Amino acid sequence: MTDDILKAKVNLETAPIPWHELQRFFAGGTAIYVAPELDLTLVATAMAEDNAAQIQHWMQVNQVQPVSDEQANQWFEANAIVWAVVVKPWVVVQERVTDDG
Repeated sequence: MTDDILKAKVNLETAPIPWHELQRFFAGGTAIYVAPELDLTLVATAMAEDNAAQIQHWMQVNQVQPVSDEQANQWFEANAIVWAVVVKPWVVVQERVTDDG
């Protein structure tokens, strides 16, 4: 699969979803947090391409990591809607940023 096709596929599969619906993935250790300054589809594409060097860099600077207990609890309590995309076996999630303040 070419890079452009993979990027388009990942983009089409990315969607907002209530965090409550992702609890089983968090419990199973397969929910991956992406910092808001990164592009979720870029990270998911790097994961799909098994770009270990790039993923390792993001992990070292805490921009990509397993969803923490604290983050999961905040999202759960807020009944948050997050952006998510599946890159088997992972569910890659990012907090939605809104323009309303």
